Amino acid sequence: MSERFVDLSHTVEHGLVTYKGLPAPVISDHLSREASRSLYAPGTEFHIGRIEMVANTGTYLDSPFHRYEGGDDLSQLPLSSLADLDGVVVSAAAGTARAIGPAAFGGLDVRGRAVLVHTGWDAHWKTDAYFDGHPFLTGDAAALLAEGGAALIGIDSYNVDDTADGQRPAHSILLGAGIPIVEHLCNLGRLPREGFRFFAVPVKVRGFGTFPVRAFALT
Repeated sequence: MSERFVDLSHTVEHGLVTYKGLPAPVISDHLSREASRSLYAPGTEFHIGRIEMVANTGTYLDSPFHRYEGGDDLSQLPLSSLADLDGVVVSAAAGTARAIGPAAFGGLDVRGRAVLVHTGWDAHWKTDAYFDGHPFLTGDAAALLAEGGAALIGIDSYNVDDTADGQRPAHSILLGAGIPIVEHLCNLGRLPREGFRFFAVPVKVRGFGTFPVRAFALT
């Protein structure tokens, strides 16, 4: 039997390095269970956790504000742009050309859809290999998706752009068109090509452009 819910997110944990050069999250107790016992009736205890992290941690979503000062931040994104989206998976297997160009999307109707690019790069997650030589979208591919009216773009790679290109054309084009981006997805190989709904909703934070999501598909 096929899965009804498919989890497409990596687990955030203490010490996890998502992006080379950015600090790992620090997870600790604000109130431990042991300390809480003095605050409640006998046999009653609670845990309140604390996390210190950069926004680009785990599987996360970029809003236009991440790239553009005047773009919509997380608090301004309509839920309709993040949840219950018609999804389609585009296969672009890693190990061939790193650059994923317009040909990968040829003839595909992307209007109003979450386009999830399956490279298989998530197999390198939590290894040094994940940080270098990753697949990415070319500027021409991003332009094709934006012109085609895609609702959201996701990828299971280290970055939707070539990190050696300081202009970041894919981010610039997609976020400039108001199209959210989800990076560091996983398990895209467990999805059908079409016929599923995609969800990637971050916390509603004003003045933030990026935040982790629990991305998943409903098949």
